[in-house]
Amino acid sequence: MNNKIFIALTLYLTALFASNTLGIKLMPFVFGTHLSTAIFVFPVVFLMTDVIGEVYGKDTAKLFVKAGFFSMVLFLIFNFISNIVPFSKSFYMTDAYNQIFSLSFRFTLASLVAFIIGEYQDVLSFFFIKNKLGGKWFWLRSNLSNLWGQLIDSSIFFAIAFTGVYSLKVMVLTMIPWWLFKVAAGAFYTPLSYLGIRLLRGKEKKIAE
Repeated sequence: MNNKIFIALTLYLTALFASNTLGIKLMPFVFGTHLSTAIFVFPVVFLMTDVIGEVYGKDTAKLFVKAGFFSMVLFLIFNFISNIVPFSKSFYMTDAYNQIFSLSFRFTLASLVAFIIGEYQDVLSFFFIKNKLGGKWFWLRSNLSNLWGQLIDSSIFFAIAFTGVYSLKVMVLTMIPWWLFKVAAGAFYTPLSYLGIRLLRGKEKKIAE
């Protein structure tokens, strides 16, 4: 693995785990809607596979998805173990720990299912559109695949993560702006995607197919 792919994978996994842990917090948005704080980092996850796929090809993009999937599986195992072992009598944050990390376990499980399906949909749709357009207009291919992949991801995630935690109204009022805002954030980050492609490609001009 070269240094550029190593740095990209580090950024990818960091954004993924930040989404799964910090994203438990909801913040108010417009018109009575809500957004998860993961909105600031999760678009990086989907955009990174597009950037990697553009430079190194579909197989490397799928490798990133697999790395994210197995990393989250390991996190679920570690989380489960930490939740079942007994607390020390001197530990004074028992309720807070259980509340946060029990929810984090469910949060990560929901992310795991949504992630693997949504990310593969993003990669497949990205290369499907790329084949149709002949490799032109990265910004369009990236945002269209992001639109579809994020819809799949958000729908699955909210169904698993928040059923019984929040009311249906809150779930709907959170999911719709969450999906649209992630897509908008992805579009906003598109110039950074071009920068990433330029940095990863370096002096190489040929795009991997």
